Parts: sequence; structure tokens; C-alpha cells
Amino acid sequence: MTHLYTHPCFLDHDTGAHHPERPDRLRALLHALDAQEFASLERHDAPRATREQIERVHPAAQVDGVLQALPQRGLANIDADTVVSAGSEQAAFRAAGALCAAVDAVVNAAARNAFCAVRPPGHHAEPGRAMGFCLFNNVAIGAMQARAIHGLERIAVIDVDVHHGNGTQAFAWDDPNFFYASTHQMPLYPGTGQVAERGVGNIVNAPLQPGADGETVRAVVTETVLPALRRFAPEIVMISAGFDAHARDPLANLNLLAEDYAWVTRELMAVAEECAAGRVVSCLEGGYDLEALADSAAAHVRALMAE
Repeated sequence: MTHLYTHPCFLDHDTGAHHPERPDRLRALLHALDAQEFASLERHDAPRATREQIERVHPAAQVDGVLQALPQRGLANIDADTVVSAGSEQAAFRAAGALCAAVDAVVNAAARNAFCAVRPPGHHAEPGRAMGFCLFNNVAIGAMQARAIHGLERIAVIDVDVHHGNGTQAFAWDDPNFFYASTHQMPLYPGTGQVAERGVGNIVNAPLQPGADGETVRAVVTETVLPALRRFAPEIVMISAGFDAHARDPLANLNLLAEDYAWVTRELMAVAEECAAGRVVSCLEGGYDLEALADSAAAHVRALMAE
């Protein structure tokens, strides 16, 4: 059984009429998942994360700083890219809460795997800095739920967003039991993700040149990411599922198609079956062409649901 975690409040995170990370992204994705083929998805409202859960990744002063930046009305900027509104507080806490609830369900065998359709995204949020459309690092918060509550030590996050997840890498950097691997376009925002960035041997960056297609990405994943992941032998596999490496996406220059995301999903599920009792938790990151996002997310969830 695959669980889906989302919440109407994610649409209340207002970023302005022309911002790429806009509520229509989630509307398009959820509309795709309303198709009959997804009728067996077990759907759950994302709960609100506690401060304790968020502060496993972000110091209290950082959480307070984000909350203080939120306006009572209208919009405000945390940085040039990161826009917030009064609705952002509820959305950010429930986005993190979705990951914690998904981890609970998967580790307790209530679900085979889970997909969290959330916003704001999270993988650019460093422990002490919100940036790049991201307020809190949802996938890292979920990872720490697996460790703090369920006793899982060896946690893997695979990031397929077209942008490097600098925030997740920063959190994992000196933790040998936290594996982080990323395929991403380079050069591109945020400028991190060189092959030489290896942490304590737990970081695998596989930067891709502009124009790289699905065949190139599949080769990189097969030759670099999957062998390192198997050697690490995770107890849970988490996916930062950004769909902005799609050929239609306006913010980057890679040429993946929906089936490439399905292929990566199946490959990561296979490793999870080998090493992690099948435990997979995925969360939405980027993806800014609505049609490409909907198609790619549907392909991803279809793969998660396949027996």
C-alpha cells in the first residue's frame, strides 16, 4: 500500500502571481493523482510537525527567525527567491509533518512506501538558513524522525531535483550514517554539488551538463549512485523528488521525460527491497512546468504503487 500525504493548506502558501513555486503546481499534481488508476492510494492529511521534530534539523533560533519573517498580510521576502505569506507558517509545519508521518507509517509497516505532495519544498534549506523557495528541510526532518523515534541509523536521501540540494548536503556533511546522493545540472543554482564535495565519504554528487538526457542520467545513476547506495546499505531510502530536470521545465536545461523518473523510482525501490525492507519515503521538491510536473509525478507514484 502506498500512502499519499498532502493538505489543503499547502495552497495557502502564497508566493505571488508570477513566482515559479506557486500553488498551481500542487493543483496540477493532485489533479493527475485523481485519475482512476490512483484510486487505491491511501490518502492522508499531513499533520503539523512539532517544534521538537523541526529542531532536530534547524536550531530554535532559525525556526524563530523564519516565523518572524512571515507577514500578517501580503507577501514578504526571506531572500530574492524565497517569498512567504501568512499562510506559509501552516504550510511549512505541515510539509515537515507530512514527512514525519510518512516515515512513521512506512517504518511501522502501515504503508509499503509513501509520497508527500507538499509545498514549500525543502532541500535548499540549510540548518541555519532558509533559501531557494525552501523554509524547512522536509526530507532531513523526516530522516531524523526515522532515527530519533524508530532507531534507524543508516539513512539515505537520493535527490533527483535538477538543482543541487545544498541544504540536505550541509546537514548530512559530517554524519557517516547519513548518505546523500544528488544528480543535478551544473552550472546552476545554488552552485554547490561538485564531485569533490564528499563530506566524510557519505556524499555522492553526480553533476550533469546542460542538455543531458534520460540515457545520460540512467547511466550516471547505474554506474555511480546505485553502487554507492548499495555499499552504504541504508535502513530507509528517502527521495527528494524534484521533477524540474524534465525537458519542458523552464528553470533548467536537462531533457528527462516522465518515464525516466519512473525508472529511477523503480531502481531505488529495488535497492530498498535489498537493504531496507522495502522502506521508501518520497517528497516533492521542484518542478515548474505544470504538465511536465503532473506527468512526472504520476509516473513516480505509479512506480511506487506497482507490486
